[in-house]
Amino acid sequence: MYGLNGSNDDNKSDDAGIDAGLTSIVNKSAEVGGTVTFEHSKVPDSLDPGNTYNAWVQNFSRLYGRTLTTFKPAAGKEGLEVVPDLAESLGKASADAKTWTYKLRKGVKFDDGSPVTSQDVKYAIERSNFAPEVLSQGPTYFKAYLVGGEKYQGPYKDKSPGGLESIGTPDDRTIVFELNKPLADFDYLATSSQTAPVPQAKDTGAEYVKQISSSGPYKFQSYGEGRGATLVRNPHWDQDTDPIRPALADRITITFKVDPTTVDQHLMSDNITVDAAGTGLQATTRPKVVTKESERTKTDNPYAGATSYLALSTKVEPFDNADCRKAVHYAIDKASVQTALGGDTKGDVASTLLPPTVNGYQKFDLYRTEGNKGDIAKAKDALTRCGKPNGFKTNLTARSDRPDEVQMAAAIQASLKKVGIQTEIKQYPSVEYFSDFAGVPSYVKKHDLGMMMMAWGAEWPTGFGFLDQIVNGSAIRPSSSSNLMELDDPKINKALSDGIAQTDATARAKAWGEVDKLVLENASAVPLIYRRNLLYRPDSATNVTVTQAYSGMYDYLLIGSTS
Repeated sequence: MYGLNGSNDDNKSDDAGIDAGLTSIVNKSAEVGGTVTFEHSKVPDSLDPGNTYNAWVQNFSRLYGRTLTTFKPAAGKEGLEVVPDLAESLGKASADAKTWTYKLRKGVKFDDGSPVTSQDVKYAIERSNFAPEVLSQGPTYFKAYLVGGEKYQGPYKDKSPGGLESIGTPDDRTIVFELNKPLADFDYLATSSQTAPVPQAKDTGAEYVKQISSSGPYKFQSYGEGRGATLVRNPHWDQDTDPIRPALADRITITFKVDPTTVDQHLMSDNITVDAAGTGLQATTRPKVVTKESERTKTDNPYAGATSYLALSTKVEPFDNADCRKAVHYAIDKASVQTALGGDTKGDVASTLLPPTVNGYQKFDLYRTEGNKGDIAKAKDALTRCGKPNGFKTNLTARSDRPDEVQMAAAIQASLKKVGIQTEIKQYPSVEYFSDFAGVPSYVKKHDLGMMMMAWGAEWPTGFGFLDQIVNGSAIRPSSSSNLMELDDPKINKALSDGIAQTDATARAKAWGEVDKLVLENASAVPLIYRRNLLYRPDSATNVTVTQAYSGMYDYLLIGSTS
């Protein structure tokens, strides 16, 4: 079994201490039983594995949904390794990385005792990627990469018995993907919860979340929309078919819409096991922890695998001029932005889009300033070159229900004012930020949203998984676009497609650093902060370790409880 019984030093148990969970499994135990309790301050987009974009749900759903591959539940860098899960081995790729074949393990069953087949995996992908009228929350990589994906109408509209032809199921245990372009990262894509099998006969579309068929060690005993859920053991799960999951707890509960400071209080009083969000302690709680040694030893402060940055719209004047964009780079006092966010426990000043924990990261700083405090002289020189020597006016967006983001925007506003760039902060609710406002190019242009606050984590922890959806011209959409800059640079697009076609892993990783540099040379994104989370592990939590594969939260597959 990975993680608990591994012999690698990275998996060693360690006495609880500051950041012990970054490199070891804290409070290691093989004790079976007890209840693991989760709380979350909000509600998920969906607990349906095929209808989610939440990183924490991707982590949590592995308890009840097995995917073709997954990330190894292990400490440190080993936790970034992709290992087979529902499949017997990693994918068998053609020489051009356009055909990928997986063989499913024998004996895997759903919670009703029926066998899991390749057709169930095929159907899961078809419903999650090709039916936005029913399931609209998740990513659409399969749709973009599968041959014929642009035409296929999805299983709810297309009633042909074969479904999408580019997903082949020659037998009940074999699944073959035919791609329209190379994707050397396909094993990473196969970790997506969208590959968790769904029996077509049990699918009820958007209502499926109320009666999910489990292929993992836990099944749903109860589910309350917007309230929470209780999971119990799946009697048809067989440890012999699953070397990944220790499945220690007898019961798992999750409660939604708990005030975030209350979640912190419950953690510190050891009344719950995990903050499901995985984003760390609140600003009001952190001082109570970091100033008390006995509490600090229960914390981990990992990178979140995410970067906060300022997106500059290349379609809104004067940011259609690269020198005006460079002026913003030089003008921003990033040290003040870090302070506004909450100091170094919340993140490090960033100079690249790729965060340090993502494969392909290269350290460089094209707009270096002393102490990261900005350079007024260089900013004014850039303004002169772009024909705006006295500055200009623009709008700056932030999410109204993210106070730290609003505070960061205010720090940026103050920095830019020093060089004559006048900004008005426009606040929008996060739930509609992309669907109705910052992610809608027509709205951005109409309302002169020249600058937009943005934070992004990797779809999977490689440079391509991080960059593709925010800098590739093909990611620009009429609504819910994540390429807020509307960046459509032929050099960048080609570098991305060339990189992902590279079958040599070393060369592929090098390519992502070069793409990052091209984006920074274009100057349409201003890296601000490599985000960190201050996580807290209560005494009752066992087998606690941070996974960088899921945004620096704890690995939910391993966690047990003495409660």
